[in-house]
Amino acid sequence: MSRFWTKTVSGLTPYIPGEQPASHSLLKLNTNEHALPPSDAVMEAIRSSQAEQLRRYPDPTAKGLREAIAQVESLAPDQVFVGNGSDEVLAHIWLSLLAGRPVQTLDTTYGFYPVWAQLYQSALTEVPVLADFSVDVEALMASEQAVVLANPNAPTGLALSREEIERLLADSPDRLVIVDEAYYGFGADTVAPLIDRYDNLIVSRSLSKSHALAGLRVGYALAHQDLIEGLNRVKDSFNSYPLDVVAQAAAKVAILDTLWQEQSAAVITESRKRMTEGLEVLGFEVLPSSANFLFIRHRAISGRKLFDGLRQHDILVRRWDKPRVEQWLRITVGTIAQTESLLAACAPLCRAEDA
Repeated sequence: MSRFWTKTVSGLTPYIPGEQPASHSLLKLNTNEHALPPSDAVMEAIRSSQAEQLRRYPDPTAKGLREAIAQVESLAPDQVFVGNGSDEVLAHIWLSLLAGRPVQTLDTTYGFYPVWAQLYQSALTEVPVLADFSVDVEALMASEQAVVLANPNAPTGLALSREEIERLLADSPDRLVIVDEAYYGFGADTVAPLIDRYDNLIVSRSLSKSHALAGLRVGYALAHQDLIEGLNRVKDSFNSYPLDVVAQAAAKVAILDTLWQEQSAAVITESRKRMTEGLEVLGFEVLPSSANFLFIRHRAISGRKLFDGLRQHDILVRRWDKPRVEQWLRITVGTIAQTESLLAACAPLCRAEDA
């Protein structure tokens, strides 16, 4: 701690990301990267980068990328904002539209939301999810406060339907609703088609999961153009060049390669089904997931014991020391082969407990 820290910095409790081990011998199922490599078209776009392009600053507006996103989403380019990963996009949303204002989210959700609330001095209300971890939409509607929702939710993987989120939007036009669709593409409804009908809706997305580009750091937001203008005002007061030349080129190709996204999502969906069935046979409770991960617990083995046991088998998963979820693990859906490795490691742990 430095005596030069501000009061705000001194009081922060920063977000702790999932472990990124240096060893490549571990089966990494803890941070929900896509199980497959990026598309061949994306890799070719990266290889095609020219020295002259890298010598110059990138397009500060990312016009080509925004146009590609707008084309796929049937929106106008001025309804699209892009940034250096969806976390940066969400941080800009928070500073632009939520700073100093009361906000509500869920008590079991993405851990960065309380951090941004603290950083930007928003009074945060954490609305409890129900006993089965589903979202209590009626409780959210009881307040006029802005709502930040991950859909599907993390770490549970449960998703609200488009109709349920539309109830929140229509119930109070002055209630801003931010829908974090970081896990878009694996089965949940998207609310992007509602953007032209509701100027109180913002959708945030990432290319990290759906397009296997976590290392590239590209995220975007979709909303009414007046909301997007506010995000651009913050962006251009912070960093006018958030996306480099390579990221813009590769992300544009990825967005337009809808066939690869559909086919790769089908692979993940099939692996998720196999993983669910295999874990249930071993005595696990598995929540129905619309994401590329599962949220699970065992009827007889503690979350800590499972976490440590899998680590001894060189498998990384995610666990939190929080009262409502301390017995649960979040496990990334890998390939079929990775799923079989996970199940093979779980089996002796379960047999030992049964014995």
